[in-house]
Amino acid sequence: MNDIQHFPLKVAGSIKPSDSKHEITSPYTGQVIGTADKANEHDIEEALATADALYRDRSNWLPTSQRIAILERAITLMEEQFDELARNSANEGGKPLIDSKVEMARCIDSIRICVDELRTQTCKPVPMGINGASEHRMTMLKKEPIGVVVAVSAFNHPLNLIAHQIGPAIATGCPVIIKPAEDTALSCFRLVDIFHQAGLPETWCQAVLTENHQVAEQLVTDPRVSFFSFIGSARVGWYLRSKLSPGTRCALEHGGVAPVIVTEDANLETAIPALSKGAFYHAGQVCVSVQRVFVHESIAREVADKLSKAAKNLVVGDPLSDQTEVGPLIRASELERVSSWVQEAVDMGAELSFGGYSLPNNCYVPTVLFNPSMESKVSTSEIFGPVVCIYPYSDVDQAIEQANSLDVSFQASVYSQNIDSAMYISARLAASAVMVNEHTAFRVDWMPFAGLKSSGLGTGGVPYTMEDMQIEKMIVITSKGIQ
Repeated sequence: MNDIQHFPLKVAGSIKPSDSKHEITSPYTGQVIGTADKANEHDIEEALATADALYRDRSNWLPTSQRIAILERAITLMEEQFDELARNSANEGGKPLIDSKVEMARCIDSIRICVDELRTQTCKPVPMGINGASEHRMTMLKKEPIGVVVAVSAFNHPLNLIAHQIGPAIATGCPVIIKPAEDTALSCFRLVDIFHQAGLPETWCQAVLTENHQVAEQLVTDPRVSFFSFIGSARVGWYLRSKLSPGTRCALEHGGVAPVIVTEDANLETAIPALSKGAFYHAGQVCVSVQRVFVHESIAREVADKLSKAAKNLVVGDPLSDQTEVGPLIRASELERVSSWVQEAVDMGAELSFGGYSLPNNCYVPTVLFNPSMESKVSTSEIFGPVVCIYPYSDVDQAIEQANSLDVSFQASVYSQNIDSAMYISARLAASAVMVNEHTAFRVDWMPFAGLKSSGLGTGGVPYTMEDMQIEKMIVITSKGIQ
């Protein structure tokens, strides 16, 4: 783990000299754990030209059978390197090893879903022969790759997010260029190398860090890009969408300020551990992390106390330890921001039930706030840290109104033992998915995953991304022999 691995700039299938180098550091120790060369505007032009030429040369498209074989070999290589990939990911991203192993398993499963989709996807023909104009005709539909895919990824799931973005591109036959988050670029480069080792020509999947934002924007907004996949902040995502070339399709996945409603009859024995996991998993650095919990006033104090006790019992520290449950925030500036937001909430009247202070190595104590002001940042914006807020309510419709009051909408949840209450609340929460008696961060990789309003555009999830990266070409056959 002490070896510093360097990833040279590999564009268009060959190593290119670079004057710009990026250091990747452990968020826990601050030590440099890897380096990578950065691409300039000329490198990006070469990457785009290569990808575009591959797509235009239809005679050399990768057949489905070859793509399946590559993905299956990649799965085998990932399984063989499972522990090393998980440990390296925990080291660079700060997600505890126990959770990084779960993510690695999901990463492999995401690629397996790509294979399953290729084996089973089909097209429904368009009916003909139903009027005079359509007589003696039949249709057939086939799926084709949409074109060059450019993907920009986030730091918080450096294995599985990459699988969700480049796995479907490889599966559907799209040349792909991926720009990982600078904080966790090593995991991306390692996965891309695995795909190349599995037989994917290097030109079909290029991975780059860019020298600056202008070069990144050049990559994303080029007219040769057919599909843009983005996972990251709403500010950056919506800005880049506004700059896309005409015809470039996109999917954006941003964050939320996930609401939970807990009714007076909720089973707290199951709710508290789930809410604790949903709030403090990966130090709250999850786009659907539990953040706002609206609890009936009859049990609100009890929920705050029990959630505080659960927070107190969590092991915070070194992500490489098998005992750690909450690791560091990704960088010192994020630690400072989270701390300032909590202090603001307290200054505005919130009761600090537990936590509210920093630890060494960019760690922050899992924190529970009771009844913060609706005007404080912890109530209006995604904190992306290990902080959860409890709001007592007396009228469930008012709680639902508060839950729906923000310009973000992603996943939400409700805890109730009463099916009528659970369904009533589920129907009225503004969300793309509502979990009943489960925390807001629940996800499996074949389900739809969609941010609404400011939270995103389009639908994630491996099958849905594959659908986005393909077009259905219709062929109409005319013959007097067709009845």
